[in-house]
Amino acid sequence: MPVNPPSARHPEPSGTDARAAGERDALKLWLRLLACSTQLETEVRRRLRARFQVTLSRFDYMAQLYRYPEGLRMNELSRHLMVTGGNVTGLTDELEKLGWVQRHTAAADRRACVLTLTAQGRNRFEGMAREHEAWVTELLGGLRAAELRMLHDLLGRLRETVALRTGEPP
Repeated sequence: MPVNPPSARHPEPSGTDARAAGERDALKLWLRLLACSTQLETEVRRRLRARFQVTLSRFDYMAQLYRYPEGLRMNELSRHLMVTGGNVTGLTDELEKLGWVQRHTAAADRRACVLTLTAQGRNRFEGMAREHEAWVTELLGGLRAAELRMLHDLLGRLRETVALRTGEPP
């Protein structure tokens, strides 16, 4: 792709000006990412509640258990969801009352609890997940396939960069 030379009226910034412009660009990107994420999440939350009378927290909880049909201990589920154990306990109580989740005593440690989706919970989640995927596809439908791949790749690079700077896994 050819690079257009800077015009005489808008020269490329250099030195301190370039650093300041880069910092402004980084901040503008952060705000754009946050705005896009918030906008998408707000709409998905609205649709989950309207269509399934379920919160995004419940959906995410069920998604994690769906990925682990053998079940997860409460502390593992907390880590996957990045929430406190108290939050998981509250969600577990709610979903257990609906018949979507069940608790089992862990074989290796009788004090530990393993959570699994019930057959009803798996079926319920599969229906929600199909519609969730369709909603996300619709909401991102203004981008061409090549743009989606490019954005995905760039965000992957961003995750790696942030992970290097923070010492966290990408």
